Amino acid sequence: MRLGLVLSGGGIRGIAHAGVLKALEEHDIQVDIIGGTSSGSLVASLYAMGYSPYYIYTLFDMYSKDIVNINSAPILNGIGNFVMSKKVKLSGLKTGENIEKIFDEMANRKGIKKISDIKMPIAIPSVDVSDSEEYIFSNFTPKGSKNYITNISVGKAVRASSSFPVVFSPCEFEKHKFLDGGTLNNTPVKPVKELGADKIIAVNFSADEIDDKSDIMDIVMKTLDIMGNKISESGLKEADFILTVPSDKTGLLDTKKIKKCYNFRISDSTR
Repeated sequence: MRLGLVLSGGGIRGIAHAGVLKALEEHDIQVDIIGGTSSGSLVASLYAMGYSPYYIYTLFDMYSKDIVNINSAPILNGIGNFVMSKKVKLSGLKTGENIEKIFDEMANRKGIKKISDIKMPIAIPSVDVSDSEEYIFSNFTPKGSKNYITNISVGKAVRASSSFPVVFSPCEFEKHKFLDGGTLNNTPVKPVKELGADKIIAVNFSADEIDDKSDIMDIVMKTLDIMGNKISESGLKEADFILTVPSDKTGLLDTKKIKKCYNFRISDSTR
């Protein structure tokens, strides 16, 4: 039996995926195929390249500020620009080049140039904003499947899947302009199944409750969680097991909670 693990997007909360991988290893559960969207793609790609869960956590802790390099104010300004303006200057958004550079460096350390060089089957979705189509970055192209791309660097693939609207500019590759994979597929169960998984564990995040102490960023995160969970519904129906990680009001780019997110345990989640 080949076990597939699917990691959803969730901003900084995505480091909890490394905690999930650590817990699975502690229970001698081997992952054979992996997929991830947005921040899930960051963890999935590192694990597929052979980095340990704890090392992934240390990388997040070390590079998170370089990767993010942004705070809540620009996000809110960006949202305001989208709402109030008919035109948005994409040059005012983050490029995501830091993400690409860091992940290409981590790939090079393992002798990996393209995603096709990774040995563990992996699926990373992104969305081309030009044609509104989903594309899957992978080291394999399943028979009969379309829109699979294998000739892309690891850094570019991760950057494309993580190019969250309003925060990052579209990631250009060949004729494509890619945005966050969570736009259409926040929990890529189907691509992992297409790569040959017999059983699939999907990991997603719960949506925080809104109360009188909630601020504007809490409301933004709640909105994103609702959207992401709604988008994931069809994919989650195809999963054999679902782990829902408590969000604990961790913001999209809340780097101060990295350690807390990583120290999540499977017993803390709902199934």
